[in-house]
Amino acid sequence: MATQTIKMPDIGEGIAEVELVAWHVKVGDVVAEDQILADVMTDKATVEIPSSVAGTVMALNASVGQVVAVGTEIIQIEVQGVGQGTSDAAPAMAQAAAVAPAPVSTPATLAVPAAAQTSSLPGKPPAVPAPAQRPPALASGNDRPIAAPAVRRRAWELGIELSSIKGTGQAGRITHDDLEAQAERGGHAPAGTGADQRYAMRDAEQVIPVIGLRRKIAQKMQEAKRRIPHFSYVEEVDVTELEALRARLNTQYGKQRGRLTMLPFLMRAVVLAVREFPQINARYDDEAAVVTRYQAVHLGLATQTEGGLMVPVLRHAETLDLWASAAEVLRLAQAARSGKATREALSGSTITITSLGALGGIVSTPVINHPEVAIVGTNRMVERPMIRNGAVVARQMMNLSSSFDHRVVDGMHAAEFVQLLRGYLECPATLFVE
Repeated sequence: MATQTIKMPDIGEGIAEVELVAWHVKVGDVVAEDQILADVMTDKATVEIPSSVAGTVMALNASVGQVVAVGTEIIQIEVQGVGQGTSDAAPAMAQAAAVAPAPVSTPATLAVPAAAQTSSLPGKPPAVPAPAQRPPALASGNDRPIAAPAVRRRAWELGIELSSIKGTGQAGRITHDDLEAQAERGGHAPAGTGADQRYAMRDAEQVIPVIGLRRKIAQKMQEAKRRIPHFSYVEEVDVTELEALRARLNTQYGKQRGRLTMLPFLMRAVVLAVREFPQINARYDDEAAVVTRYQAVHLGLATQTEGGLMVPVLRHAETLDLWASAAEVLRLAQAARSGKATREALSGSTITITSLGALGGIVSTPVINHPEVAIVGTNRMVERPMIRNGAVVARQMMNLSSSFDHRVVDGMHAAEFVQLLRGYLECPATLFVE
């Protein structure tokens, strides 16, 4: 018998420390080589840490929520027939899963909707959430339930033991649908019935550690609000003609090229407008007092996922037509929600768009995605009476709510920028005039 100590491996890209967000083993568990031991979170993604040896877990040297430096000893495993030593975890890390939104800086109530970028909400919460102080225990060895980190996190929130679920995914993988089905069957309900349960629930409290993805969101939001002097500008836009064009294009080309939402048109308008206002397609390094303006337009797309808000980046939006933009938005949103977005896909944006479609409200004050200097938000589209040529007519109206960094963008320039966006959207033919 000998003890092998595994250190926190070097994940690369200059990362010096990570946050431990979940253990998938406990003391006494028998683990196989390459079995996932823990999830750690960098500034942009959650990474799975595999075991480099097979044996029995003797000690866990870090707790969930703890920030651990690269090279720190994190776990001790008793191995038969191997001399005592210390090693880094296997260098071949599993691909980053359940990504965390370091570029996130728009409120969680503002996000690019699901698949067709029009309307999507996080999964329906359980009717009776149960307090959960730690992730559900997982079986050891080959019996460990197969599930992505995002699914494990959701199970923790619901108070569901993954070992009690039979996965319907490939190779028995547990999916989000499996969790929701278990919750609907009452798998998350607290013990007790009748009046006793009702009285217990009346005084129940749930202590939720702010760790992992939620901690990253909190830190990013706090940093953006602390460092950036925001100001917001709201303007209403008549999108009647744009909606007519969109409907016509979908009727004519929808089956062959895919259906269009409002978002690709807004993206096109932003691409054109920043040519006139290059100081808005920029990033500000306030420590070095340097503003960097970009010719390329790398659009951040605020996207709501089950784990929280993240901002995948659509690169070189200026090179894409409407349908290519729509396809990229769909691909990026699906990657973010499935936990497959990479670190590269979540960084490098130069200006961000945020929307909640039908839930966008009348006015919002989106938070700038630091270190960018502007964010463009859309609000709910509604049909309401407007006066045109002396007559009351029904028009499709939508507000744009945008925020700017007042250190870099003057109020007049911000207003002119939004008015230019309005002009493109109200006369959509101009979107295609170079």
